[in-house]
Amino acid sequence: MFTGIIEGMGQVQAIREEGTNKHFTLSASFTHELQIDQSVAHNGICLTVVNITDAGYTVTAIDETLQKTNLNSLKVGDKVNLERCMSANGRFDGHIVQGHVDQVAVCESVEDQNGSWVFTFRYDSSLGNVTVEKGSVTVNGISLTVFNSKEDRFSVAIIPYTYEHTNLHQVKPGSTVNLEFDIIGKYVARLLGKA
Repeated sequence: MFTGIIEGMGQVQAIREEGTNKHFTLSASFTHELQIDQSVAHNGICLTVVNITDAGYTVTAIDETLQKTNLNSLKVGDKVNLERCMSANGRFDGHIVQGHVDQVAVCESVEDQNGSWVFTFRYDSSLGNVTVEKGSVTVNGISLTVFNSKEDRFSVAIIPYTYEHTNLHQVKPGSTVNLEFDIIGKYVARLLGKA
């Protein structure tokens, strides 16, 4: 389980295809603390560490993950939001995040608010996912609060710290991001027959 509080950014060092899988090698400030079989969220996607070297670590994404997320658009040099799984004695600063991306969204706009930014994202609502005003959503693994919640779009306000310490500073209109909708909202939608 994760909380959506980004621990740091990794940088893609190499991408290798093997059949329908892709192996991503990344460098991160905490690479030396990782272990084989450990779960790490990459832009909100829970992936298993399969190899570690002095230069970085490697995770593997299967075709199902590549088709439902923005991993296929990653290139060598790109920055990726990273979060290790929550420790049992850790603080719960964000919200319940599973690391299971529900779908992608497209950035519609980024508005500079002279000290903060407002990002608006559009997604395919036919998949049954919903946001609610002042509810939680995960964008590229970042726990954020929704406003201007509509049927197929929503906005989030970003403070300078989040803008600088996550890969949101790379997101522009037209960029694709990963979304994980609030788990409680998903269960409520299912119970009401909306998903």
